Amino acid sequence: MRLVFASNNEHKLSEVRGIMPIGIEVLSLREIGFDREIEETGATLAENSLIKAKAVWDYVQTGNARSVKDIDGIFADDTGLEIDALNREPGVYTARWYKKEPTISLPAGKEMKEADIFAANRAKALRELQGKTDRGAQFRTVITLINLKQEIMCVEGVVRGKIATEEYGEGGFGYDPIFIPEGYNKTFGELPVKVKNSISHRARALEALVRELRIEK
Repeated sequence: MRLVFASNNEHKLSEVRGIMPIGIEVLSLREIGFDREIEETGATLAENSLIKAKAVWDYVQTGNARSVKDIDGIFADDTGLEIDALNREPGVYTARWYKKEPTISLPAGKEMKEADIFAANRAKALRELQGKTDRGAQFRTVITLINLKQEIMCVEGVVRGKIATEEYGEGGFGYDPIFIPEGYNKTFGELPVKVKNSISHRARALEALVRELRIEK
């Protein structure tokens, strides 16, 4: 089975390819020649994942995509960190939460590097939770897949946990160094990749997707 994953994020691609079972090949947007940004304007994770999947579907239908012979579908994901004491924020703003921080400003024409964005998001989460005893949180991933019959599947995966009081570990990406999953005393940033990939929100969503695909077959 060959699927196009609507992302060029190397962290995500590596994680998805490491989780997917043998027999499912995952192509990136770069590999099919899709090089534009997809504006995520949805109000929910499900809406954003659908927007991304549809954008790539439409591109494939133009006939300009590369390496799409014998593909079986296109899937996209959107992930949100939902912190209990912050009314489930940042949610759909998870990747760009730092933009809501008035103290962050850049010179005109300058953009933050990915590592700086991750660090700014984590710092904001820790600041927002200062003095709060409830540090419960969850990561939720929603995946939308469009198959060759233009049928739409939507699945999700959730992992509960809590936000640490400071950063631990250098593994993973995004909020991983401050998120401690239930049943563990280490953050995703400290846990081995194999362990994280067996329990993460994205892993659970992908497992649900694979089950749906097997039903389709």
